[in-house]
Amino acid sequence: MNKNPIPCQYVGWVRIQNLCHSLARQIRHSGFEPDALVAVGRGGYPAGRLLSDFLGILDLAEFKIERYHGIHRAPEGVVRYPLTVDLKGKRVLLVDDISDSGGTFDVAIKHVMEHGPPAELRTAVIHHKTSSSYVPDYYAAKIAKWRWILYPWAITEDLGALLQEMEPRPKGEAEIAERLWRDHGLRLPRASLRQALGMLGELPFPGEQTTAGE
Repeated sequence: MNKNPIPCQYVGWVRIQNLCHSLARQIRHSGFEPDALVAVGRGGYPAGRLLSDFLGILDLAEFKIERYHGIHRAPEGVVRYPLTVDLKGKRVLLVDDISDSGGTFDVAIKHVMEHGPPAELRTAVIHHKTSSSYVPDYYAAKIAKWRWILYPWAITEDLGALLQEMEPRPKGEAEIAERLWRDHGLRLPRASLRQALGMLGELPFPGEQTTAGE
């Protein structure tokens, strides 16, 4: 039995690239021309890099907010590795992967303002949950029915957290895949699942041979 059977959805790399392209088009069509992008780590790093490329903005800065570990959220976000750039007078686009509760943006916006203030600050995410207390200026997809979004850059971490909640703990790739679907409605690409399970020590690394007797 799963102690925390939250619904989950996996979003792959190709879909992420397409969503970020849609996001870049929204930003450009709005007439907003950022001087700098600021990515909120860790989840906002991939989106920030893609938007930097799509929008042709080379000035990309980042800082890290610690709030999530796997699927678990701390009550308050803490800034780690703060910004080291001066954003005063610049038009800034603040980027994250998702607006979930809204708490991360409360911390992030305050931190950016302390390193300026910028002339203008707008926010962008790949996914916006309607349950969030904060609505970004730009988002590529809206999530009305709450579920955990599992991104390709966090498969191992999130999968490890999900497995810890399963009792009894499933063993083997097929059994784990079946439990992920049954408990969370989650289907992962088999190659990605196999790689993550190898990193978690649940399976031999792909291509490795186990020693006889192990």
